[in-house]
Amino acid sequence: MSITRYGTEGGVGTGGQKLPFARAVEAGGWLYVSGQTPMTDGEVVEGGIVEQTRLAFNNCLAIMHEAGYGVEDVVHVTTVLTDARYFSSFNKVFKEVFGDNPPARICSVQDLVVDCKVEVDVK
Repeated sequence: MSITRYGTEGGVGTGGQKLPFARAVEAGGWLYVSGQTPMTDGEVVEGGIVEQTRLAFNNCLAIMHEAGYGVEDVVHVTTVLTDARYFSSFNKVFKEVFGDNPPARICSVQDLVVDCKVEVDVK
């Protein structure tokens, strides 16, 4: 099986740390995008759950586009929210992103290692 890794040169995390994982890996015809938070240039963008969710999805989609995939290719999303009260607002943005062709999904509430409200990954 052929494996292609994207972003192994090391993305930048909080505090300028070099991240030790690929932003995405393509294997067996599937693209697995690492969890994305609402960060730009290694810094969390402040804002509410709506703004942070949009940016996290935009970060995922930018990686997908780099690999030649689009939103229509997403079959599964894993989401971590830091507060269950964000669920309804998150769902509104999810609907904006995926429209009438939503992927399968899991959504949980957990602490994140980055000080933000949401993290998403896509397959």
